Amino acid sequence: MPEKKQFQAESRRMLELMIHSIYTHKEIFLRELISNASDAIDKRYYLALQSGETGLAREEFAIGLAVDREARTLTIRDNGCGMDAAELESNLGIIARSGSLDFKSTLDDASDVDVIGQFGVGFYSAFMVADEITVRSRKAGSEEAYEWYSQGIEGFTLEKCEKNDVGTEITLKLKDDTDDEHYGRFLEEYGIKELVKRYSDYIRYPIRMAKAIEEDEEEADEGEATEDIPEIETLNSMSPIWRRGKSEVTEDEYARFYKDTFRDMEPPLRVMHASAEGAVDYRALLFLPAKAPYNYYSKDFEKGLKLYASGVMIMEHCKDLLPDCFSFVRGVVDSQDLSLNISREMLQQDRQVAAIARHLEKKIKSELKSLLEEDREAYNSFYRTFGLNLKYALYAGFGMQRELLLDLLQYPSTTQENPVTFSEYISRMPEAQKHIYYATGESAAQIQRLPQCERLTDMGFEVLCLADDIDEFLCKMLWQVEEKELRSISEADEALENEEEKQALEKEREERKKLFEALVKALDGKVSNVVPTTRLKSHPVCLTSGAGISLEMERVLQSQPGAEELPMKAERVLELNINHPIYAKLQALEGDTLGDYASLLYNQALLIEGFPVEDPVAFSNAICRLMV
Repeated sequence: MPEKKQFQAESRRMLELMIHSIYTHKEIFLRELISNASDAIDKRYYLALQSGETGLAREEFAIGLAVDREARTLTIRDNGCGMDAAELESNLGIIARSGSLDFKSTLDDASDVDVIGQFGVGFYSAFMVADEITVRSRKAGSEEAYEWYSQGIEGFTLEKCEKNDVGTEITLKLKDDTDDEHYGRFLEEYGIKELVKRYSDYIRYPIRMAKAIEEDEEEADEGEATEDIPEIETLNSMSPIWRRGKSEVTEDEYARFYKDTFRDMEPPLRVMHASAEGAVDYRALLFLPAKAPYNYYSKDFEKGLKLYASGVMIMEHCKDLLPDCFSFVRGVVDSQDLSLNISREMLQQDRQVAAIARHLEKKIKSELKSLLEEDREAYNSFYRTFGLNLKYALYAGFGMQRELLLDLLQYPSTTQENPVTFSEYISRMPEAQKHIYYATGESAAQIQRLPQCERLTDMGFEVLCLADDIDEFLCKMLWQVEEKELRSISEADEALENEEEKQALEKEREERKKLFEALVKALDGKVSNVVPTTRLKSHPVCLTSGAGISLEMERVLQSQPGAEELPMKAERVLELNINHPIYAKLQALEGDTLGDYASLLYNQALLIEGFPVEDPVAFSNAICRLMV
């Protein structure tokens, strides 16, 4: 009977923490044991090369998985360096001692070998799912093998055993299922394959498992005795696509990897490679989706890139590596330099993370700019899907990301078939044009019918058509682009009037002062003022906003929940076209008839601006009175 030994270094308490506190997901145990097996193989291969040992080829190494459902055991085997009795006691008997890290520290050049283990705790994650763990190991170059056995915090035993080959074999006796936890899922072929694919797909050595044998019912009925040899299946791909050069990967391979990895039916719109060596080393493969995920604009959407450390997946959604403005990007990042917490499930906040995030941000911006300049049709497709996210990110940061995002914005305009950027708009501005003109509304078609657009069109001025709720707020925040002020066409714009027109308007204000005052009174607080204008062409009237919020801002704010408790109203100004026949008609009216005309003109202006008529019954009655 072997002597039972106790774990060292306050291990009882530490092992309790390992089992109950450090790891978030129990399934992580398989990732940790496979990583340890990979490290063991790396060490054996490296030492063989250093000693000049021949007869060992990398393709001979493998990691094996085996399941015994009846005995409820899962076994992980490798043909790596193995351990002798002293190493088993040292590496497994002292928690938080990493044999891989110790090995790496002895090397003159640690970059020669890429081991995964860092903390010496991954092995003990197996106690989250197992009542008993048996480790049988034979060290390379030795004829003796040893068995390490433990049931958890009570300690372990160590004794000699028989083992024909070099390497290590770990057998887990899984816990019984409970109402809260189904440990039996780690004995199911599909479940094991899914875990290997998710966490260990890019381990550099093949991970193999025998496929379950399906009994042929017809042969079983006839009583034919057959000896089936199980088929051995390799579960991992081993070669990360992001470690291959762009010229070595076809478009079909990129598309297949993207669709399989991110569960998308459509191939990506754009593929982006990124890498760096020096202060921080990493490789990244990023994708621009052709369509937004179904939950993209909901609180359920999780942004972030898949994070790998030396080919082992650490995080499904690493948010720190991707700015909110580019949350639509999907992809993977693989680095050896990241500081991970002890469970290797979360990042420590450090300079490496921030450095990679900055690099990726610049890369994504560069690719989007390139797409805009080289393939406008594809960029337009991207922008229809994700342009709103760029706008909200720019506004939410109060312009902090102006340099990053401003030249990616584009809008429909009154003169161009396709959307235009601010730079493209400014490059076409006539010399006489001082401002960047924009209009807001439900659609570009509705905006182009606004009365204020006519005069600008005649002058050869282009108007940007803003149809998203955020646009008005964004333009107010940006204020100007390339020293050109952004100006809404709904605002009174004296720059459109020449000196002769200004004098004519001033004369009208004085001579028709009583008319304008009567119209204001007839509208009973609906407008703050009625003024003459020459900036309209065929339309008799339009609404503009005075000081404060604009008409479009009022519409957006009133659509928000709780708006009725704190109503926001724009100061409304009714402008009358002094060159329209209706203006001359008004001068001959008075009393109730003038009031009816004022009501009709005001409601007409509301409808043109996209607002509902405030009192449809009164509006209808006024029309009837003027028709009889």
